[in-house]
Amino acid sequence: MRKLCLIAAFALAACAPPRASVEAEGCTGSAEERVIATMYFGRNIGGELGVSEAAWDAFVDAEITPRFPDGLTVADAEGQWRDTETGAIVREPSKQLTVFLADETEGRAALDRIAEAYKRQFQQQAVALVVERSCVSFE
Repeated sequence: MRKLCLIAAFALAACAPPRASVEAEGCTGSAEERVIATMYFGRNIGGELGVSEAAWDAFVDAEITPRFPDGLTVADAEGQWRDTETGAIVREPSKQLTVFLADETEGRAALDRIAEAYKRQFQQQAVALVVERSCVSFE
């Protein structure tokens, strides 16, 4: 009977949702819990580079900076994804945007507007978005 109880306890523990590391450990020192969003923007239009550096910079100035004036990070990346229309694997140069959200609800709405603007302006199928919580400090 005891063995059965232990098995049941392990099975129930395995079904419990994992706790975020920030919740389990807490932030220490000057670090604070923040929501971090990372977006990935493909730059091909059709099979060719369609979003030039100048077009990207103009997009950042018009759509991203006004929504996140306190700061952001942009990095070059190489992306790969499956085209939903053809099923082909596509590799393309990309941009990676990282921002810290001061207000999660407001920030997510701004990210949605940025993604919609990018898809519309550059004929994209999707913009990837990753949102996670972490401890952040500026030292």
